[in-house]
Amino acid sequence: MSLQKIIFHNDQGQKLVGRLELPADSHPHNFAVFAHCFTCNKNLLAVKNISKGLTSNGFGVLRFDFTGLGESEGDFADTNFSGNVGDLVAAAQFLEENYSAPTLIVGHSLGGAASIFAASEIASIKAVATVGAPSNPVHVKHLLKSGIEEIQSEGKAVINLSGRDFTIKKQFLDDLETKSLPETAKSLRKPLLIMHSPQDDTVGIKNAEEIYVSARHPKSFVSLDGADHLLTRKEDSVYVGEVIAGWAKRYLNADNKNKLPLKTKHQVVASLDGTDGFTTQMKVGNHYMIADEPESYGGNDFGPSPYELVSAGLSACTVMTIQMYTKRKGWTVDNVEVHTSYSKSHAEDCENCESDSAKIDTFHREIKLTGDLDDKQKARIMQIADKCPVHKTLHSETQIITKLLE
Repeated sequence: MSLQKIIFHNDQGQKLVGRLELPADSHPHNFAVFAHCFTCNKNLLAVKNISKGLTSNGFGVLRFDFTGLGESEGDFADTNFSGNVGDLVAAAQFLEENYSAPTLIVGHSLGGAASIFAASEIASIKAVATVGAPSNPVHVKHLLKSGIEEIQSEGKAVINLSGRDFTIKKQFLDDLETKSLPETAKSLRKPLLIMHSPQDDTVGIKNAEEIYVSARHPKSFVSLDGADHLLTRKEDSVYVGEVIAGWAKRYLNADNKNKLPLKTKHQVVASLDGTDGFTTQMKVGNHYMIADEPESYGGNDFGPSPYELVSAGLSACTVMTIQMYTKRKGWTVDNVEVHTSYSKSHAEDCENCESDSAKIDTFHREIKLTGDLDDKQKARIMQIADKCPVHKTLHSETQIITKLLE
C-alpha cells in the first residue's frame, strides 16, 4: 500500500486534510471517497481497515477529516450535515482534478447518510456503500439528547460524545430537519449496498430496512452479525472492506491492467504500452502478474524485475526437485527454503579477474533444509539441487529463436 498526505479545500476555503491510499502493486482501477462517522476522523481503526480492504482489491481510497475534526481546519461548532456533504463533493472534485474522478463512495454511520446525499451531487459516482447508516440524518439527535433543551433555549450546548466535548449549535439541528434521506435514496438511481449489524445499539437495524425500502434496485443488504456500531473488532471492519470491494466491482470497470485477457499460444506473454515505463503486464501459464523495475531504476516496483523472475524460477524448481527426490527416498524433510539472487561476478578460479570482461552471470543460491537428516543425506540433497531442470537449463548451451509477428 502507498499512503500519501492530501490537502484540499472545501467551498468555504477551509483546508481539509486526508490520506490517499493506493494499491501496492498496480495503478488504481477506480477511486473511492470515504466518509467517516459523526465526530470521528479519518484515522478511526475501522476506517483504515475498510480502506485497506479496498486498496488490496485495486481501489485508490481518499479518507479525510470533515471540517473542524482531526487535522482539518474550521470550528466543528459551525459545521452541519450539509457541510459534510459539501466536503465530500470537494473531495471528489480534488480527485477528479488531480487523479481520476471517484466512482465509489463509502460512508460509515452519519457519513453513510452524507454519502447518499453526496452521491446525488457527484456525477462520477456509480456505486454507493453505507455501513451502520441512519435512515434519516435527524436520527443523530438522540446522541445529543442530554443537551437538546439547552441547544433550543440557549442556541448551543457542550455535548460529551465518546469521552470528548463538542459544541453543538442550533443551526446544526435545524439543518438536519431539512434533509430527507428516504426521498434522496429513492431518486438516487445508483447501485446501493447497505451493511448493518442487527446488534447495533447506536443506530438500530430498523434504519437499514427503511433505507432499503426507500431505495430503488439495484440494491443489496449485508448483515454484519455480531458487530458493534463502530466496528471495533478488526475482523468486522476487514470483512466490510472485502465485501464492498467485491460488490462494487460488479458495477464498475474494475479490470486492473495486470488482469487484461492477454492471449498467447506460448507459455508466457508480456505486454508493455509506451506510456507505462517498465510496468509490464504478463500472462504466465494460466496466471496473470506484473513485472517491473525498482524505483531506483525508473520503474514503479509494482512487480519483480526480469532477473528476479529468473531467480524465482531457479528457487521454485530447486525446492520442487529436492522435495520430489526426498519423498522418493522416504527421507523426512519438513521444509526446504531456497534463497537466490543474481549478479555479475568474477568467475571462480578466473585468470583475468581484474578485467571487467571476466565477469559472468552468477546466481547465488543458499539452501535451508528442515528435517531429520544426517550429513550424508544433506550432501546428497545438495548434489540433487544441481540437477534441477532450471539449473541445468541455465548451465547448458541454449538458443533463443526470434521471429516478428505480424
